[in-house]
Amino acid sequence: MAALMTFSLTSCREQTEKEKVIEDMKDDGASMEVKDGGDKIKMKTDEKEVKIKTDDDGDTKIKTDDNN
Repeated sequence: MAALMTFSLTSCREQTEKEKVIEDMKDDGASMEVKDGGDKIKMKTDEKEVKIKTDDDGDTKIKTDDNN
């Protein structure tokens, strides 16, 4: 019952773009480097590199570079 409640509550929550990018990169087996207490995140695979920065106002910038 507890597992069902946990699943139903987490599945209802909408993911931010940042969370979606992080999840997708983890699924692709990306290496991850976190700096400044999570304000700067760098993830890298053989095909793609993603940098996520969060400024003091809470605004998030996502930069994606394809290594093709």
